[in-house]
Amino acid sequence: MTALHILLERDATPDRLAHAWSSSGSFALLPDRLPISRSAIDAALRLIPPDWHRDHYVLLTSGSTGHPKFVLGSKDRTMALADVLHRVQVLEDVREAVVALPLMYSYAFVNQFIWSLRFGRGLRLTPRLADPMALVGALSKARDAMLCLTGAQVPMLLRAAADMTFPGVTRLNFAGGRFPQELLPTLSERFPHAAIFNNYGCAEALPRLTCRPAAAASESADIGWPLPGVELRSAGDSSLEFRSPFGAVGLIEAGTFRLVEPTDWLPTGDLGVPGDAGRWRLLGRRGEVFKRYGEKVSIAALLASVLQAWPGEAAFHLEHDRSGEIAHVLTIAPIPTREEARAILGALRLGYPRAAWPVRIVGAAALPRLPNGKVDLAALPNLGDGIEVWKQHL
Repeated sequence: MTALHILLERDATPDRLAHAWSSSGSFALLPDRLPISRSAIDAALRLIPPDWHRDHYVLLTSGSTGHPKFVLGSKDRTMALADVLHRVQVLEDVREAVVALPLMYSYAFVNQFIWSLRFGRGLRLTPRLADPMALVGALSKARDAMLCLTGAQVPMLLRAAADMTFPGVTRLNFAGGRFPQELLPTLSERFPHAAIFNNYGCAEALPRLTCRPAAAASESADIGWPLPGVELRSAGDSSLEFRSPFGAVGLIEAGTFRLVEPTDWLPTGDLGVPGDAGRWRLLGRRGEVFKRYGEKVSIAALLASVLQAWPGEAAFHLEHDRSGEIAHVLTIAPIPTREEARAILGALRLGYPRAAWPVRIVGAAALPRLPNGKVDLAALPNLGDGIEVWKQHL
């Protein structure tokens, strides 16, 4: 057995989480559907040195590697981050947080649960998009509320809400994936009183590195300015790395515990470069910027172009074509009409050489999702209801 208290998502009520947070002992907050066995989890947590058995917590994530990783955080450092977010996002007049993400997801855990605990604000749990109309109902009742979403949730929420507006939401935060910059006019209409923020980070940062007002840039790749105390740098291959006074103090991966020193630079898993006036710009995830027949392909740039022409959901996965070249497949939901598919192809023709186009476009009723709400990229190649709506012939 491990010395740490383990709290599964299904048992992590706000009261139990608050008790675990206020007690001196460390605890682990884990999803109900565990990617590894309970015995493997116990073995991993036993690697944490005794000095960290008090005043810390552990989250399980795929992090920047795509493999299960335990991230060890300091309660004091996370409370300090909640203070910074309170100032940067100007949250003093916000009275409650409407939770539309799992609380074991570090973004919701820190930006909503810990924030509400630190400042004594309300926390309104919802069934999330498992029951879209219940979420819509909660947003309709919200007053001076903060809502945190991922960009992938927006199309589903807009469909469920029809033409409704939510004037009680005064802060709308995005993180955990690509910021839906192309939907900013629609979001401003649906949330007429909300200040909207694009937040960037990773699980190892627990979880925030930058924040910018949505209207301060015209493209989703612009992630804005580092939070006070956070440092970013771009390594020789444009790998984006960080140092943060709020980030993880330890990592457990592949059976090894690593202490994170204050001087250590950690990878975010993204490629990025400095922008203007101290801002930073993402180039895409590692492995999602590559060459095909000599042409540079950026999945992030392609996705931005597709979503300018397509009002639904979209995601890419990689495969190899018959010649052995890396190829990419676009999956969209719901299944498009012929005219909608032509609009997507028109956007691709306008901005990219043919070698940069996807080899196929697949339509599906919905995109598969992980428990944290992100698209399950590993499940995209094997969609049971996927319909090929276009295929490229080079």
